[in-house]
Amino acid sequence: MFFDKAKIYVKGGDGGNGCVAMRREKYVPEGGPWGGDGGRGGAVIFRADEGLRTLVDFRYKRHYKAERGRHGEGKNMQGASGGDLIVRVPSGTLIRDDDTGELIADLVRNGQEAVVARGGRGGRGNAHFATPNNKAPKMAENGEPGEERWLNLELKLLADVGLVGFPNAGKSTLISQVSAAKPKIANYPFTTITPNLGVVRVEEGRSFVMADIPGLIEGAHAGTGLGHDFLRHVERTRLLIHVLDTAGSEGRDPVEDFLVTKRELSLYNPVLGEMPQVIAANKMDLDESGKNLNRLREAYGGNYEIFPVSAATGEGLDKLIYRVAELVENIPLKMPESAQHPVVHRPEPRFSVYHEEGAYYVKGKEIERHVAMTNMDNEEAVERLQWIIKRMGIEDELKSAGIKEGDTVKIGKFEFEYFE
Repeated sequence: MFFDKAKIYVKGGDGGNGCVAMRREKYVPEGGPWGGDGGRGGAVIFRADEGLRTLVDFRYKRHYKAERGRHGEGKNMQGASGGDLIVRVPSGTLIRDDDTGELIADLVRNGQEAVVARGGRGGRGNAHFATPNNKAPKMAENGEPGEERWLNLELKLLADVGLVGFPNAGKSTLISQVSAAKPKIANYPFTTITPNLGVVRVEEGRSFVMADIPGLIEGAHAGTGLGHDFLRHVERTRLLIHVLDTAGSEGRDPVEDFLVTKRELSLYNPVLGEMPQVIAANKMDLDESGKNLNRLREAYGGNYEIFPVSAATGEGLDKLIYRVAELVENIPLKMPESAQHPVVHRPEPRFSVYHEEGAYYVKGKEIERHVAMTNMDNEEAVERLQWIIKRMGIEDELKSAGIKEGDTVKIGKFEFEYFE
C-alpha cells in the first residue's frame, strides 16, 4: 500500500549521569573526587534509501528513541555513549517540525543523512567541580535530556518522467506497457488513486524512472479531487508526458484537456508550467482519433513534440520512449533548493521571562539544560543552580517582571517557589 505522509515522534537518547566518587586508596591522603562523566546519548538519524518507495513503515511504528548514555563510574571512568538510531526513509522525503512547520531536511540523494533529534551530553562527574575552597565536592550533573519532537514526513517521488493527464486518458496502460509496473487498470475514472513507479529499460545501460500519477482534474491546484496529493509528486520530475485521450472518449476534447492540465500545473507551481513536455496522443486505435490528432498538431505542433500512440496495442510507444530517453539524458537533474541550502537557524535570546496563568515562565535552551542536569536532591547542586540563575541575570529579570515571595517559577519541566 502506498503512503506518502506520516507523523512520528523522535527522541534522542538522554546523557548518562555523572558519578560522585572519592579516592579511598591506602597511602593516598585526601584522595579527592574521582567520579567519571556520563556518556552522550545517541542521536536519531534519518537516512535516504532509494530502495524504499513509500512511508508505510511509519504507519505501524510511530515512536523512535535512540539509546541513552551509560552513567559515569568511579576511578574517573566515563560511561559509554549511546548508539545512534538510523531510520531509513525513501529518497525524496521532506522532514518538518510538527510544532513550527520548520523544514529540517530534504533527503533527495541515496545515503543522504539528517540528524532529527540530537542526544543529550553526559553529565560531569564530581571530579570537574573541585575548587580550592571545595576539594571534595559531593555533587555531579545529571545527563542532559535528548531532543524530542513530533515530525511530519512528506514524500515527493523522485522520477525522471511524470505522466500527467485527465482520468482515464490511458496513463496506467502506458506505464504497464513500457515497464514492469502493474497498476490497476479499468475503464472508469480514477482507477489510479496512488502514484506508480516503473523503470523503463530502453536498451542495455539506458533506462529511466517513470511515474504514473493519479489523474488531474480542473481545480486540482486548489486541492479539488486528488489535488495536492497528486501534484507534489510532479515537482521533481525532469520531463512531463501529457497523455491525451485523442479519441475524445466520454465526450472529452483533447485540445481543451491539454490547456486545462497545463494551467493546473502552472497555478500549483509556475515552474511546472515551464518544465520540458511532450504530448502522447493516446487511443489512436479508436475512431475520431485521426481528426483530433490533426487538431492537436495545428494547435500545439509548433511548440511541443506530439507522438501518436496506442497504449492498448503498443503502437508508436517505441518511438515515444526512445525520444523521451534522449531528452531525459540531456536535461540536468536539478536539486531542490531545500536540499541545496542547509536550514539557517536565527540566533535566539539567551532567555526570556513572562507571566502567565499565575506563574512566571523562564524559557531558554541554556537555562533549561542547566535545570534538567541538576540533581535537585543534592544541596551542593541546587546551590550551584541558584548561582547560575543569578549570574545569568534571570533573578533580576524576574524582579523586573514583578515577582513576589511565594510566587511560582517554571523552568522547563520543573517548578519552583520563589524566595529572596
